[in-house]
Amino acid sequence: MSTNNIAESSNTQNPILKLLDCSLRVSVIPLSVATIWLTVTNKQDNSIYGDVKFNNLLGLKYMVCTSAICAAYALFAAIASWIRYFVTKAWLFFVSDQIVAYLMVTSGAAVMEILYLAYNGDQKITWSEACSSYGKFCNKMKVALILHALVLCCFIVLALISAYRVFSKFDPPFLSKQDNEERT
Repeated sequence: MSTNNIAESSNTQNPILKLLDCSLRVSVIPLSVATIWLTVTNKQDNSIYGDVKFNNLLGLKYMVCTSAICAAYALFAAIASWIRYFVTKAWLFFVSDQIVAYLMVTSGAAVMEILYLAYNGDQKITWSEACSSYGKFCNKMKVALILHALVLCCFIVLALISAYRVFSKFDPPFLSKQDNEERT
């Protein structure tokens, strides 16, 4: 058995790594669903300024869509991680985990900006802060953002695991004699 076959076998069959991977993917599902639920059901009426709800803000819609994609992908990946065909396709998980992690970063940044403006306003363009009038709405968005950040942390770890699985299959690059002498 060649060195690459041994590395491939040990990476795809490592039970602790596989359990951690599957556990993170499964834990992402309820966190994403909770983020969606908190965001979609979040609304508050104000007799002076009117009502605010999630679909008034494009960044919140983006976070809901991203969380739905994330939950669906996590469910698929958790199931696929036990199917031998997909286990041998480590690069598929690597690329997909990277894409989902980047989507999570961008949607989280959009919601952070919304919350920042809601709490602080922007005096240069005469936007006043809104959370004194819509405190319940802002608090629920903070909780949704925290859940979203937890999902992002899970996907960062998943991206590291999938990167390890892909790149540990390869031998390190060979050093020339000159490079080797410079290191010593």
